[in-house]
Amino acid sequence: MSKVPSLNYDQLVRALSRDGWRVIRQRGSHIRMEKRLAEETLKITVPAHEPIKRSTLSHLLKEARIQVVQLLALL
Repeated sequence: MSKVPSLNYDQLVRALSRDGWRVIRQRGSHIRMEKRLAEETLKITVPAHEPIKRSTLSHLLKEARIQVVQLLALL
């Protein structure tokens, strides 16, 4: 498994947008995103931090069902 990269929130939002995620709203320093699948809707909250902590990014990727290799391809 690849090491989780250090990213700013805008890089992560752009990468997730390429994967079909869309920004629903932003309140303060938190960006709410969602992705509609055939049987369910996935939702995550991206903190607007520069950079996002690697542990936080790891949890976000797990919630988004994206592997590190897929994220690197989207960047």
